[in-house]
Amino acid sequence: MIPDRPLDLGGERFEVVYQLACPADEVEVRARDICVEQTIEFPESLVSDPHILDGIVGQIRSIEPLDRGRFEVVIAYPVEAAGSELTQFINLLFGNVSLKPGVRLVGFDLSDTLAALYPGPRFGRTGLRRLLDVPDGPLLCTAIKPMGLGPRALADLAYRLALGGMHLIKDDHGLTDQGFCRFEERVSLCAEAVVRANRETGRTCLYLANVTAPVGEIERRARFAKDAEVGGLLFCPGLAGFDAMRSLAADEGLCLPILSHPAFQGSFCLHPDTGLSHGVLFGQLNRLAGADATIFPTWGGRFSFTQDECLDLIDGTVRPMGTARPIFPVPAGGMRLDRVSQMCAFYGSDVSLLIGGDLQAHGGDLVASCRRFVELARHSFESGAMRSM
Repeated sequence: MIPDRPLDLGGERFEVVYQLACPADEVEVRARDICVEQTIEFPESLVSDPHILDGIVGQIRSIEPLDRGRFEVVIAYPVEAAGSELTQFINLLFGNVSLKPGVRLVGFDLSDTLAALYPGPRFGRTGLRRLLDVPDGPLLCTAIKPMGLGPRALADLAYRLALGGMHLIKDDHGLTDQGFCRFEERVSLCAEAVVRANRETGRTCLYLANVTAPVGEIERRARFAKDAEVGGLLFCPGLAGFDAMRSLAADEGLCLPILSHPAFQGSFCLHPDTGLSHGVLFGQLNRLAGADATIFPTWGGRFSFTQDECLDLIDGTVRPMGTARPIFPVPAGGMRLDRVSQMCAFYGSDVSLLIGGDLQAHGGDLVASCRRFVELARHSFESGAMRSM
């Protein structure tokens, strides 16, 4: 094998952390397999160029035993292998080895070169607070639903939710451009309704339009939403791609906060010995791709996340990652008003609590239900009974 040009490598590497579930006598071989599979994907014995073997192939930095026949493995990859595209960076993190049993991606760092390529969220926690003029305490989020309502009915919901004191009102992720609720009419009416409520209350509430769509439609819908004066965007990277979300976040013509929704991503993280950790999937990757807040199903709701998994996710929203700002965790999925103090105690004040259907389950006065939500969160914050994250 004769190289067509000498490799020009700077020696800069970044580290990726995996967990392997395997017998102790196999762990080193399996770790080495990751080093090769994720880079050259070619038999090492057939590579004669030492610059490829030493410069391109991943390097094992450490192997540490955990429990239950699991091990933590740290592998360092050259930044050149990641190129300058988010798609290839994610491929390098967990491409082919995602197809192998007993391998779980649990963390990664960003070297200086990668940090410069991926600045992360435009707003993050601090910027979103500034937009809303809410310097401290939990943010309150809700969704317009159920599917089947028309644009005017959803706009009326959005108006009452904003009057009640919600900070963030998002499209339900299942609302796109169905015949019974066309995107452009819904977005225009809901944006206008929230602007009208803001004028009446003197507060700032942001309506976030769902712009998850076929690839050729994403930018058009985002620009329509911007022109309609929405306050932000909802996006499902599991459906349309992390790089599509990154493109929205980087677009200087939009400059809108982005709320990421976890649709289609559950199977990526649910088995403890495969896939992606909750901190990587919902925290680090969302920050890398520019989300300012990340929705996830909280423990104790109608999904199966545990408290430890939720804490790992929270860590992923704040752990050092170059210059990428921390983002808001948005626990959801069965949140109820009677759990607000419990959730505040668990998640702390840098959280956005998302309650959807339960706001409509306490009688006909939706504005009053929202105000109760506001009071419960305020009391929890002012009482000081909140975790420091």
